[in-house]
Amino acid sequence: MIESNYIMLLLVKRCWSWLLMISLLCALTNEIEAISPDGEALLSFRSGISSSDGAIRQWRSEDPDPCNWKGVTCDAKTKRVTALSLTHHKLSGPLPPELGKLDQLKLLMLHNNNLYDSIPAALGNCTALEGIYLQNNYLTGPIPSEMGNLTGLKNLDISNNGLIGAIPVSLGQLQKLTSFNVSNNFLVGKIPSDGLLAKFSNVSFIGNLKLCGKQIDVVCQDESGNFSTGSGPAPEGKTGKLLISASATVGGLLLVALMCFWGCFLYKKLGTVESKSLAIAVGGGASIVMFHGDLPYASKDIIKKLEALNEEHIIGCGGFGTVYKLDMEDGNVFALKRIVKLNEGFDRFFERELEILGSIKHRYLVNLRGYCNSPTSKLLLYDYLPGGSLDQALHERGDQLDWDSRVNIIVGAAKGLAYLHHDCSPRIIHRDIKSSNILLDGNLEARVSDFGLAKLLEDEESHITTIVAGTFGYLAPEYMQSGRATEKTDVYSFGVLVLEVLSGKIPTDTSFIEKGYNVVGWLNFLISEKRAREIVDRSCEGVETGSLDALISIATKCVSSSPDERPTMLRVVQLLESEVMTPCPSEFYDSSSD
Repeated sequence: MIESNYIMLLLVKRCWSWLLMISLLCALTNEIEAISPDGEALLSFRSGISSSDGAIRQWRSEDPDPCNWKGVTCDAKTKRVTALSLTHHKLSGPLPPELGKLDQLKLLMLHNNNLYDSIPAALGNCTALEGIYLQNNYLTGPIPSEMGNLTGLKNLDISNNGLIGAIPVSLGQLQKLTSFNVSNNFLVGKIPSDGLLAKFSNVSFIGNLKLCGKQIDVVCQDESGNFSTGSGPAPEGKTGKLLISASATVGGLLLVALMCFWGCFLYKKLGTVESKSLAIAVGGGASIVMFHGDLPYASKDIIKKLEALNEEHIIGCGGFGTVYKLDMEDGNVFALKRIVKLNEGFDRFFERELEILGSIKHRYLVNLRGYCNSPTSKLLLYDYLPGGSLDQALHERGDQLDWDSRVNIIVGAAKGLAYLHHDCSPRIIHRDIKSSNILLDGNLEARVSDFGLAKLLEDEESHITTIVAGTFGYLAPEYMQSGRATEKTDVYSFGVLVLEVLSGKIPTDTSFIEKGYNVVGWLNFLISEKRAREIVDRSCEGVETGSLDALISIATKCVSSSPDERPTMLRVVQLLESEVMTPCPSEFYDSSSD
């Protein structure tokens, strides 16, 4: 019995020894296979992304390091992350504080996505950073003063977001800063004039209605109510009067601009929730209004289809709402734009405009078929165009648009806009001409869209409206400064659109911004160097130099800083037909000097 117990005890001890050994081996294995701290920081970033094009789905926690992940670059020896580059990947989510743990990160490129919330202060811990590119997102909140800790930073671009507050004085102490862009946000207060920030021009700050300082030649109001730039006596005469006049409207302009911004921001952040609640939105008290009698659908049939829509039917997001694809039983397809009501006054204004817009039919305009008036939303029914948007064709799908296609698209867009300006009564200012508002049919014919919320001109003499709209990068200088939209501000936006089609790059492309330009500044630089033809997309086949020279000359006139020097859209169409479709020497640009 004793011997049996002894043998049993011996077996138990041996089992425990084996278990202990197995546990140690497992722990050692887990330690070897566990993701690195840099990888953990990036996985925190991934976990907060609610949607993307799949670029970061292959990031795996089972990997020992993130060095083979898409968009990630590491040091070959240390395996530390030195660059994170994920541009144009539809990333939607916040930037986590864990990014601050990437203390060997030199380059952060996350521009042209749908990122939102604030820039984490912990980013100031990444003291090895040399370049930060976060432009063209939906970032909000103040610029962290901790970014002044990035002593090696050379390039900073956080333009085209929703940032608020003052520009931190600490940024002026970045001694290596060579490019700086905070344009087109909602920043306020005096631009710091100490340090390197004093050397940057107004291009770095434009589009912030409440900024002031020497860099943008706008005087600041001190606490005593006096105007000062901080470097001399208060200016007198015209400048002071203009500032006082402008101050009366800036608050209202900023509020409307914020409303437009948040409209699309909320879709980016909460779009899935919104789409799932669509059936509730159209359920009670909804009514259908059709503008043309050629649609054989009863209201109940359309409402039934609307109630079946969900996030799988979303095909886009505009500045005023979400766009869905609506398939009818008879095979007809429509695009449904859902616009959330802002207030009762806006609702009445919108109904009044729809009565006019519903009667407009033109070959180069997207046809508005009708709308559903629900208790919580306006649901606009448009013809569906299978070619998608020009923005998608140029920048997302990788379509290789040849020269003839690009010219036809430009001409079609010009004719649609000219119809709004010259043939509609009352005339219509679009106010948001951009590539995502130019839709394409199956034959790549252009249609101007999203003019349903354009402010109709009531004063036939002044043709002026003070409703702020538009997209940064396409806005005319005088519009950003005063908030006054005219037909000539549309012409400027069209000129930017032409340059976008020619170059294949967005107006605020990094390659321009790094040199201190937008696409208009880049064009002017190339013309000064007699290299204007270099603006054309190198991947474009079949370029005709005569037509190219004519298009450059037309675009140059359209984007003139002086509204009086810009041609009307009717004149633009005439020039396109006479000089681009049948090339001949341009009256604006001497191509022989190129």
